[in-house]
Amino acid sequence: MRYDQGTCEHLHPRLRRELVREIFAAIPGRYDLLNRLLSARRDVNWRRFAVERMRFFRTGRLLDLATGTADLAVMAAKRHPRIRVVGVDIAREMMALGRRKVVKRGLSARVTLVPGDAVALPFGEGTFDVAAAAFGIRNIPEVLTALREMTRVVVPGGQVMVLEMHLPEEPLSRGLYLLYTKTALPVIVRGLADNPGAYRYLCDSIASFFSPREFGLLMSEAGLTAVRSHPLTLGLTYLHEGIKPPPPGC
Repeated sequence: MRYDQGTCEHLHPRLRRELVREIFAAIPGRYDLLNRLLSARRDVNWRRFAVERMRFFRTGRLLDLATGTADLAVMAAKRHPRIRVVGVDIAREMMALGRRKVVKRGLSARVTLVPGDAVALPFGEGTFDVAAAAFGIRNIPEVLTALREMTRVVVPGGQVMVLEMHLPEEPLSRGLYLLYTKTALPVIVRGLADNPGAYRYLCDSIASFFSPREFGLLMSEAGLTAVRSHPLTLGLTYLHEGIKPPPPGC
């Protein structure tokens, strides 16, 4: 499916899901390298901030939704040596790269990557202490449904964490970001990416995504309490986190 710039928010959910699957099937080879270059390696620090805030108290299990090449899963497993991690994604090609990463770091016994759909997770209620998604939820058309699924599969008191990029709200930061995506980004992508259209889509998906405040309200609507949003790197990225409340009457 061909991607035309500026159209991602207008696609039917089924078509957008198909587009996302095709895009991520086409770019795994240099995905990690481009992420490091395009974020000036800040993406590593953003994930580390999220991982440091994870708390495991009952199941000792983490769900990494839209795991991609398993960066978050690997980092969490290394930081919390007693946990087990399940990574879920619709892009098998990305997970194939992630599996090689897991094996290389000796984490095969604790990190499992499986295909799955964010809006119909194949896990029971209360399976995980933490459900997290790093830079993937904006690619899911039914964002609220995905948040409700993440909430369902964590234990009461468990965390739902979403690390995501937003169009900066502060005028200077927003202007610099838009200038970067229109000038430097295309040059970098043309030189390194096999599918430049995939990165045009990724930039457009940031520009059309919910504001941090809107996303926080969605997390509350999904049933989470104590929702907090932490701005990172001038508000280009936020860590959103909330807690699953106990059942009524408890």
